Amino acid sequence: MVLSRFWLVIITISVVYILGMLAVGNTYSIDYVVNGKKDDAYVIKELYVKDLSPSMADSINASASHSYTIHGRTAKEDTVYTLQHGVVKVTAGRQAADGVLPTCRSAIFDLLLPLIAYLSFFCGILQLLIDSGASEKLARRLSPVFVKIFPEVPERHPAISYMTLNFAANFLGLDSAATPFGLKAMESLQELNPDKERASNAQIMFLCLHAAGLTLIPTSIIGYRAAQNAENPADVMLPCIITSFIGTLAALIIVGIRQRINFRSATLLLAIGGIMGVLAGLMWYVTGLGIAEKNHFTGNVSNVILLSIILGILIYAAFHEKVFAAQGKNVFSSFVDGVSSGLQTGITIFPYILGMLVAISLFRNSGVFEIISGGLAKVFLLMHVDKGIVDALPVAILRPFSSSGSRGFMIDAMQTYGVDSLAGRLSSVFQCSAETTFYVIAVYFGSVKVKNTRYTLSSMLLVDLICVIAAIVVCSIFF
Repeated sequence: MVLSRFWLVIITISVVYILGMLAVGNTYSIDYVVNGKKDDAYVIKELYVKDLSPSMADSINASASHSYTIHGRTAKEDTVYTLQHGVVKVTAGRQAADGVLPTCRSAIFDLLLPLIAYLSFFCGILQLLIDSGASEKLARRLSPVFVKIFPEVPERHPAISYMTLNFAANFLGLDSAATPFGLKAMESLQELNPDKERASNAQIMFLCLHAAGLTLIPTSIIGYRAAQNAENPADVMLPCIITSFIGTLAALIIVGIRQRINFRSATLLLAIGGIMGVLAGLMWYVTGLGIAEKNHFTGNVSNVILLSIILGILIYAAFHEKVFAAQGKNVFSSFVDGVSSGLQTGITIFPYILGMLVAISLFRNSGVFEIISGGLAKVFLLMHVDKGIVDALPVAILRPFSSSGSRGFMIDAMQTYGVDSLAGRLSSVFQCSAETTFYVIAVYFGSVKVKNTRYTLSSMLLVDLICVIAAIVVCSIFF
């Protein structure tokens, strides 16, 4: 219900603001909102050649590209006069996101098709885990911990295995694997849900823990920093780990209090303490490595573990062919059944993804987001907050809405303020330590057709805020 109202509000406000700007003459054309592409220049007016100064007209006619550029402080602030079919188009600035129609197209070709491919493959692997009986054994071993956090989930239930694989994939920075595992977990939890249109406690807890995104190896962040020639691309690794762990604990406590979970359980405390011990050991090991060794370690360990998981499942399945035969299957036919299931899941969630992406496109291109982020920046500057923190805030503000949008702001912060500046490093930690909240809710609840998400959105946004505060504190200490 809350997500539905939010979706309606941001679309309505964005469209009203766009039409208002056109009506009062502050916008020359709104074609970019519908047909424009990200980073295209805005058309701010059109002129005839006779309206230009003689020197500018001569420069345009003499240019091979029939254009004239008035340079600003950055390339994004350049104003370009281009002669096309007797009319001079004046362009400036850069579009924040794709327009509505390009967003619809890219939602299919750039997002849905790759997502379906990932889903299909990993769902096929997961089907082997189910049919071989391995998921039941894994759930049996992990039940003592999970029944404390998810009291509604019976011991040895398959959902425990899926959630474990999802958390492990997030932990290793394997987004392509985390989503299929997570969707299977939601489907399995939905089987236990007595009210199919209303989110269960277990689904809310799982999604909030998933969104907190406890991360060990922020591979993509290190890659972006390396591409910007950071002195030590992996120096944000420790702040990312600490911040994401704080977010995960916050999610557990916030949702746990609402669900009256017993935090005094010895099993639960030992599990949390064990995770902290593993993190501490890994941090100690990684911080002792040189730059080349860190890059090698972070670049390989996650993929090695993923391939090892796939190999382990296949070997286990091969040694238990009789279990498949008893079900009238073999290993490959079981894999194919899982692939078909993943394909169907991808088709089911597409309408939810499309609706959210179009809303975000309108929100970004309307200029409302820039007004909000700019207003917050002024408030923080008046409060004498460090300018490096303020410069990184757009990443934190946009992260719950759009991963690609916040990534663009992160790269822009690196290029504008320096990859090793406080803004450059803090924006990297912001990007790593939070999830695309609205997209995640739409995809995961959409996959099981849950309409009433209860307090999921408010809890996840509160966790996002805690991650932002934690990132600022941690980065201020480290850098």
